[in-house]
Amino acid sequence: MSESDTEPVVRSSDAIEYDSVEAADGLRKGVLIDETDGAPNFAIRRFVLEPGTSVPKHTNAVEHEQYVLEGTYTVGIDDEEYTVSPGDALLIPAGTVHWYRNDGDEPGAFLCAVPNGDDEIELLEE
Repeated sequence: MSESDTEPVVRSSDAIEYDSVEAADGLRKGVLIDETDGAPNFAIRRFVLEPGTSVPKHTNAVEHEQYVLEGTYTVGIDDEEYTVSPGDALLIPAGTVHWYRNDGDEPGAFLCAVPNGDDEIELLEE
């Protein structure tokens, strides 16, 4: 047992449930590890962005670190647009306006690490 009294956790991909995200049709989220698994500081989530899906401009109360797993899609951060593909990594600071759009024929998928706790999402008017 480590000094922090945190137990190791290994979750099979079969145990991950994906739910639709209210903010956008075609966006699904699976929580891989979070505080309910005993993770003391961070949660890791996997998002799937289906072809043709757009996620509106929004902000989050906490920072996001993201790693692109599959597909090529567009991420808007503040006034800039970025085309991202597998292997790309992003830092989206807390309170930063951002959005997503998948114009491709393949799903996009990314890992998102966030601090544990409340993550208030504010959708912005277009």
